[in-house]
Amino acid sequence: MLTGQFSMRVDEIQILAADVLLPPPDLTVSQWADQNRRLSSESAAEKGEWRTDRAPYQRAVMDAMGPSSPYETVVMMWAAQSGKSSLLENFLGYIIELDPGPVLLVEPREVDAEAFSKDRLAPMLRDTPCLRGKVADARSRDSNNTILHKKFLGGSITLAAANSPAGLAMRSIRYCLLDEVDRYPASAGSEGDPVNLAITRTANFWNRKIVLCSTPTTKGTSRIEQAWLNSNQQSFWLPCPHCGAFQVLTWGNLVWPKDAPEKAEYRCEHCSKLIANWQKQQMLKAGEWRAARPEVADIAGFWINGLYSPWRKWGALAKKFLADKKSIETLREFVNTVLAEPWDDAAETTVDQAAVMARREHYRAAAPYGAVVLTAGVDVQKDRLELELVGWGRGEESWSIEYRVLPGDPSGALVWQELDTYLERRWPHETGISLPVAACAIDSGYESQAVYEFCRTRYHRRIFAVKGKGGPLPVWQRKPTAKNIRGEKPWIVGTDTAKETIYGRLKNPTPGTPGYSHFPADREEAYFEQLLGEVLVTTYAKGQPKREWRPKPGVRQEALDARVYAYAALRALVSMGLSLDNEADRILAANRPRPVPEDDTNRAKWLGDRGRKWLAR
Repeated sequence: MLTGQFSMRVDEIQILAADVLLPPPDLTVSQWADQNRRLSSESAAEKGEWRTDRAPYQRAVMDAMGPSSPYETVVMMWAAQSGKSSLLENFLGYIIELDPGPVLLVEPREVDAEAFSKDRLAPMLRDTPCLRGKVADARSRDSNNTILHKKFLGGSITLAAANSPAGLAMRSIRYCLLDEVDRYPASAGSEGDPVNLAITRTANFWNRKIVLCSTPTTKGTSRIEQAWLNSNQQSFWLPCPHCGAFQVLTWGNLVWPKDAPEKAEYRCEHCSKLIANWQKQQMLKAGEWRAARPEVADIAGFWINGLYSPWRKWGALAKKFLADKKSIETLREFVNTVLAEPWDDAAETTVDQAAVMARREHYRAAAPYGAVVLTAGVDVQKDRLELELVGWGRGEESWSIEYRVLPGDPSGALVWQELDTYLERRWPHETGISLPVAACAIDSGYESQAVYEFCRTRYHRRIFAVKGKGGPLPVWQRKPTAKNIRGEKPWIVGTDTAKETIYGRLKNPTPGTPGYSHFPADREEAYFEQLLGEVLVTTYAKGQPKREWRPKPGVRQEALDARVYAYAALRALVSMGLSLDNEADRILAANRPRPVPEDDTNRAKWLGDRGRKWLAR
């Protein structure tokens, strides 16, 4: 090994020499894929020969990765199920056969890196004839060919996790492929931004290639959004089959008959004629990429939403939208993964307290007509328990039933006995029936053992010990563990997602619509101050922007925490198979609302026509 400032490994020198002396290959990446690539049943919906014409928007993206392209960096802000992973595979195959060099492929976690190696890379190497035998099968005793490291003539592929500093601090690399960058942690251990760490390893190569791809997450903090904004910002324009005018496919132009989303069609923004899904393929074949910033010469940015995908019908997307829009959590996922757009949470988390207080209304029963499932959320403090009982209806419309403070030391038994009695109560419903508390989530952050002991023997009543965790997590984890069920370990609640959902719904102005939040007439102002006791702010960790919830100075947050846990309890029921819409159909079909009593005429008048229409739904 050479020493001093010129120190390089011998194999690095050989690779650099080959890069200089060997002529570039004649084929583009897309041409190589069309001639050689074979799709495997484990990794593709359509087994057999690769055909770029199946999704023509992929051609320019692949070719931008190749050695003849003027671009050093390629950015893909793409919808899910649009072929992104297949393009990475094609590029890897091209590198192995025609333009070898050291490759680093970074996935969010090690389990993701292993899955890519086993489920995508290995089948491609096995089923593509020209690659067969160029990379040996992974063998535990061969350090050159493992699941996460593979050598071939003239190069190697290393797969690493974004949270592993050791995996990113390897020797020099020519090709840096960064997959799902918006799922990377803010820092790889204490080393800093994993994206920058990985790209730094390419500094020795004049002909390096950097590829970043991901579905976006949150506006302002999304890595892929920022990379896209720094690129030449290319969108795929398609001609209308009726008038020939070119346009970018946008969600607002997708239309469908009422109650028939499966019949969705696209309305041309120029001639207003409807385009059927079967016409999409001919539009794709005539499409072209156009750059909004052509002056950017070294960074190619490509954006594609789910409307373009030949594997996703417009009718299916419309049905998915109608299902996902009922919840902020699922709507956000739709915007990110289908529309390939960053979610703007700032607009959803700025709430006017006076407007929320103006929602207070007289209930005609403890549980109003639309509330068919009751859940409770409990916040544990050193001298009390604070809880909220919430009723839920169609589309997760909610009614705050009661907010209670149970004084007492959580380390003792008395306050837990009082809570147990409370949770065993049944609540009068407007139809005349009574409803039980279907589920309860209790914060275990304080007096954890007391919470575990209380929940351990009440799992059959769906009383859960929970612990809040920030970040882009689902409100409720999908699968339990044995320790969860036994009450030895808390269920994780995605508090950031829950708060975002709650605040977003507080901005919904229309009763009777999905997510609208009702409050009783006697609810005090202090409750609303606590419910809106946090704000979403942008901070920076290791130089990377991060959105996090911060308490307002001098304001307590128990009411917000209790609502988060009540919502988490509902999501627990949904994960177990509950359908609020079906439950509403079952209960309300068999029970009609009672007539309005004489002394309630003013309340009925206060509801107005809108209220009576809502009650009749």
